[in-house]
Amino acid sequence: MTTFDREQIKNILPHREPMLLVDDAEVRDDGSCVGHYSVRGDEFFLSGHFPGNPIVPGVILCEMCAQSAAVMFMEQIQGKTPVYTGINNVKFRSSVRPGDRIEFHCALTRSKPPFYFMSGEASVDGKRVMSGDFSFALV
Repeated sequence: MTTFDREQIKNILPHREPMLLVDDAEVRDDGSCVGHYSVRGDEFFLSGHFPGNPIVPGVILCEMCAQSAAVMFMEQIQGKTPVYTGINNVKFRSSVRPGDRIEFHCALTRSKPPFYFMSGEASVDGKRVMSGDFSFALV
């Protein structure tokens, strides 16, 4: 198992603030990945979603999940940009709010470089809040 903090993730992913949406990640020996993000409350995507009742948008949860997964490809990603090529079977089960720490579990389901197909799940306090399948390409 290899663990990465936010600064180490910046050496892997091309994303930068405000779009770097993973605080830490670990690549497990079984090839899966677990990432985390703590919702502070001052993120750009919360300012209008929704005033007085901030909720992390579902599409942002998908992006966080993909960034967590992309850490698994640290060797292949060098000099390339990971771009979404598909999102399927996504379900949102509960709202994510400021103060929540989100945990993402991601696993590779198949690959045909430069395309990678993943399954992902997000939870807060052990309760699943999002799940789905997605794919991306390294270009």
